[in-house]
Amino acid sequence: MKEFVISEVKAETAVLVGLITQEQDEAKTKEYLDELEFLADTAGAVTVKRFTQRVQGPSQVTYVGKGKLEEIRQYIKMQEEAYEEWLEGNRRYGRTEVREYENTSANESNLAPSHSHTPVPPQPVGMVIFDDELSAKQIRNIEAELKVKILDRTSLILDIFAMRAQTAEAKTQVELAQYRYMLPRLQRLWTHLERQGGGSGSGGGKGSVGLRGPGETQLEMDRRIILHRITLLKERLLEIDRQKTTQRKNRGRLIRVALVGYTNVGKSTMMNLLAKSDVFAENKLFATLDTTVRKMVIDNLPFLLADTVGFIRKLPTDLVDSFKSTLDEVREADLLVHVVDISHPDFEEQIKVVEKTLADLGCADKPSMLVFNKIDAYTWTPQDEDDLTAPTKENISLDELKKTWMAKMQGDCLFISAKRKENIDELREVLYQKVRELHVQKYPYNDFLYTVDE
Repeated sequence: MKEFVISEVKAETAVLVGLITQEQDEAKTKEYLDELEFLADTAGAVTVKRFTQRVQGPSQVTYVGKGKLEEIRQYIKMQEEAYEEWLEGNRRYGRTEVREYENTSANESNLAPSHSHTPVPPQPVGMVIFDDELSAKQIRNIEAELKVKILDRTSLILDIFAMRAQTAEAKTQVELAQYRYMLPRLQRLWTHLERQGGGSGSGGGKGSVGLRGPGETQLEMDRRIILHRITLLKERLLEIDRQKTTQRKNRGRLIRVALVGYTNVGKSTMMNLLAKSDVFAENKLFATLDTTVRKMVIDNLPFLLADTVGFIRKLPTDLVDSFKSTLDEVREADLLVHVVDISHPDFEEQIKVVEKTLADLGCADKPSMLVFNKIDAYTWTPQDEDDLTAPTKENISLDELKKTWMAKMQGDCLFISAKRKENIDELREVLYQKVRELHVQKYPYNDFLYTVDE
């Protein structure tokens, strides 16, 4: 059966859809859609329009209401018609140019009109992406109405993971997550075989001979194939997990430090800087999927530093389950370095997402420290002296943030710029102190802590 790991991505135009509810206000929805647009951009899609609707909760049938769905359909139709009109006009314009070129014999510099002022053509909508996970029923109903590709946040994240997967382990993990996601939604792939009538088959019902059963038969066959494939992938991952466990045991008596955090906060850049490594780093979501472990030595103290996959809001549970062997680096770490992008407007929410994910992994009680990265990109707007209202997040300076978080964390946090290498020496010193303390506790006969000659 064909594997679902994708190696090439074509640029397509996308429409984003989100809901404003009692639990998720307009500002939060905008932020989620900003992140969804970044995900779409990472996957290779260009966002051309956003749609939001204020409701009590998502519709079990079509996610959004019928009126909003009709509005989206009309927009898709309008874009398609505008594109077809542009193509037709371009064809006519092109034929006229060719005729003029053929009938003219003098002054070739004036043959063809300039194209410098040709407007950008309207783009037809290739897909509609919803900010929450959709059920098979919702996808089927929405597709029937909109007649374009329908994705949700989960399938988009899976697509990015498939695109980023490089090693055999990552590809296996992604493929397993894709099959798990696809299994309950398998029904919609065979709708052309589901046009089966009821009745006894003797003329009383709407069914016809030859149209009973093949859809269900095909569905059951594919379901069995996928279940078999899932079993094989689980066995393969168990073998990888055993190999990883053996590798971890063979690393000796070294303290393990894991870099954790939201996706695209600069963990890989920080890893490259600290460990003089060459981990792939890019301003995209989920730039790296595989956990990279490097040995570091600060003064007289060696330890292991691991760069892990980034977390994100509404992270699919199938991905968490599939990436068990990768996330074991987090579970078995002695110290967690929580990296935060302080330049992000909602970095506090990202901190909560990471903390919740760590709690789900059973790592909430591990020793940890906060490292606020990207201080070079932090911006703020001073509040007017005449403004007596309470300052917002946009009005807080970096110095004020430092004082606030240093007090909240009792000094157990740092502010750096991995890109510009600011405060890196301080980070190394703090890491040394924390790792040394853990090393003495865990390995009291500290073989590695030899005396440094002064």
